[in-house]
Amino acid sequence: MHRREFVKYSGLAMALPKINVSNDSNITRSIPSTGEKLPVIGIGTWRTFNTAQPDELNIRKKIVSQLEAAGNKLIDSSPMYGRSEAVIGDLTGALQNRPAFFFASKVWTNGKQQGINQIQDTFRLMKTETMDLMQVHNLVDVHTHLKTLKELKSQGKIRYIGITHYLSGAYDEMIRIIKNEKLDFVQCNYNIMSREAENKLIPAAFDAGCAIIINRPFEEGQLFDYVRGKKVPDRIMDMGIPTWSAFFLKYIISNPQLCFTIPATTNPEHLLENIAAGKGYIPTASERKNMVNVFENL
Repeated sequence: MHRREFVKYSGLAMALPKINVSNDSNITRSIPSTGEKLPVIGIGTWRTFNTAQPDELNIRKKIVSQLEAAGNKLIDSSPMYGRSEAVIGDLTGALQNRPAFFFASKVWTNGKQQGINQIQDTFRLMKTETMDLMQVHNLVDVHTHLKTLKELKSQGKIRYIGITHYLSGAYDEMIRIIKNEKLDFVQCNYNIMSREAENKLIPAAFDAGCAIIINRPFEEGQLFDYVRGKKVPDRIMDMGIPTWSAFFLKYIISNPQLCFTIPATTNPEHLLENIAAGKGYIPTASERKNMVNVFENL
């Protein structure tokens, strides 16, 4: 009933990404360009996987193993993230189960050949013959690299292509690109505090048939500063949202135009909390408004 009410309220009944919901299984959404389904919760690796310390690598290994065990597939990285691509390649390679993961990375440089070289490095570091998703990171030399990505996609070396940014000042340019290029994915920042993307960018990407990945779901951890020492309200817990991390993630995934989000963590327990947020109940449109009111009145 709640889901039907949400669809009716949003007016998107015929266009929403296909969704699967149960208390025990991951909520999934479909990539519009193919219909392929992925769990809504993945992981990001900015800062968190850039390490060579053995004790830290053991923790990252646990995180990757938990991700695999839970059936959550999406791992997002970038050459910008230091050793992250290599760490992902080493840890997932040790599991010998490449199909368990959906690899997303980026090209982040200027010039055609430099971009090709960097993409080849990504394949080598992540130990994969095919990249699930390659994105132009922060729109750097975007038109040059999109030509390369399209060519590699036509060769079967890349399955999906897209663009990313993390600042609202890039939204107008992203919208222009979305309208003029055939993209599979768009990645942007969005959370309960920073909601500007829902005004124009998210609807434009949705209308163009792009799968939308949300980065910075916790505003780089700032959201937890607002709730530190504060109890999750009973009316929120009654919705099946027991933690603040679940509160922030449920707000994102309950937007019917969005597909996936990639919270980063160095804590295996926090990963399990994030994964749990991608199961069970999805707040309705009216409940989303109440969630904003709760947050703004903390």
